[in-house]
Amino acid sequence: MFITKKHMSRRTILKGMGVTVALPVLDAMSPAATAWAKTAAGESASKTRLVAMEMVHGAAGSTAIGTKKNLWAPAATGRDFDLSPTSLSPLEPFRNDITIISNTDLRQAEAFTLPEIGGDHFRSSAVFLTQSHPKQTEGNDVHAGTSLDQLYAQKFGQDTPIPSMQLSIENVDQAGGCTYGYSCIYTDTISWASPTQPLPMVRDPRVVFDQLFGVGATPEERAANLRTDKSILDWISTQISQLRKEIGASDKVRLNEYLENVREIERRIQRVEARNKSGETRAFPDAPIGVPDSFEEHVHIMMDLIALAFVADTTRVFSFKLGRDASGRSYPESGVSTGFHNASHHGEREDRIMDFAKINKYHVGMVPYLLEKLKNTAEGDGNLLHNSLVIYGSPLADSNIHNHRRAPLFIAGHAGGRIKGGLHIKAADGMPMANPMLTMLHALGREDMESFGDSTGELDLNSAAPATTTVADGK
Repeated sequence: MFITKKHMSRRTILKGMGVTVALPVLDAMSPAATAWAKTAAGESASKTRLVAMEMVHGAAGSTAIGTKKNLWAPAATGRDFDLSPTSLSPLEPFRNDITIISNTDLRQAEAFTLPEIGGDHFRSSAVFLTQSHPKQTEGNDVHAGTSLDQLYAQKFGQDTPIPSMQLSIENVDQAGGCTYGYSCIYTDTISWASPTQPLPMVRDPRVVFDQLFGVGATPEERAANLRTDKSILDWISTQISQLRKEIGASDKVRLNEYLENVREIERRIQRVEARNKSGETRAFPDAPIGVPDSFEEHVHIMMDLIALAFVADTTRVFSFKLGRDASGRSYPESGVSTGFHNASHHGEREDRIMDFAKINKYHVGMVPYLLEKLKNTAEGDGNLLHNSLVIYGSPLADSNIHNHRRAPLFIAGHAGGRIKGGLHIKAADGMPMANPMLTMLHALGREDMESFGDSTGELDLNSAAPATTTVADGK
């Protein structure tokens, strides 16, 4: 017996009947006697995965009452913080994996001229990941900035089949002008490939699934596959059987787990489609057939697809818009039946602020589902959460007064070890959110960027020492 350098290509795919299934990283993809980190598979897996999630309408903790009650950020900075009074309490099982960044501002989302006053809901989403002030227009001459997710994808997403993907939960395909002189484009996406190129977001899990697995090169092929009511795995069953004969025991376990996840997600999407085609009354009758009425079910399916894409290295970059500004959707599972937009305009009444905090907590409670999946997925000497950066925040702060000061923000994951986690950092008054985002870009490998949006410098994400900032024009 002797060791050879023969190995399976990292980009080995299984194909059949318009279906393309990428494989997870397997030991068989590494040449024998080669250090894992130096192999193509190891180098590919070591690239940080990025998920940037936006939730609209700010947070109860950004109000004066909410700040005193610590409804968003914990009272203590550093590592000895208490999440129990906050809307972040669902993150307690992952406290060592999160970094809370409080007290940052988004001045670029504020009104710069008189005609812009009142339009905060309709420009804010365009600011979140660009940290740039959008041009007020109802036409196609939109202008914002290049978003953080795309700055990463443009440099590190080009060696994956899909450079980046953009997901949403709410309806974000409205055309024309919204109100206050702003195009609906600004409200409909958080991802910008350039200051003039907003990227459309996908709401339907079926569309995401088909993009990830190349299900049907044409509409006719996709329709034919759906009519058969078969799993995509049925089309490649012969290849799967052959592959199992060629790989070792540990690879078989990894492959079987991956394929079962693919099949289970496909089953869940099929169940949603069957339910929505049954004739039963739908909560959102105009939504695509693959969109669940349940917010939690919808979010979880999308997160399952994110995790699956990361395992197969189909893409490393997701932006995920969890809500749409001015949405009246209600979340009764939070314990509050008031519509989201109305709840955010609480009139500074303490009882209504506390109700709004419950909705915030419910939304944050979606995130651990993804974090657990990433943490439970081994990769090299660590796991996917170690090699990921998950951003969650809002460009609004106190939505009741359309305020952008003390905006909610936290990150999860360790960006391959560059972010320690388990920390609450309170920024100096007036610090732009662009400062920690510039630091995130550097942690993601964009050290070439000296500034981002209206940044005035970096914010150390591994230290709770008091940070300083320079505020323009003394504001």
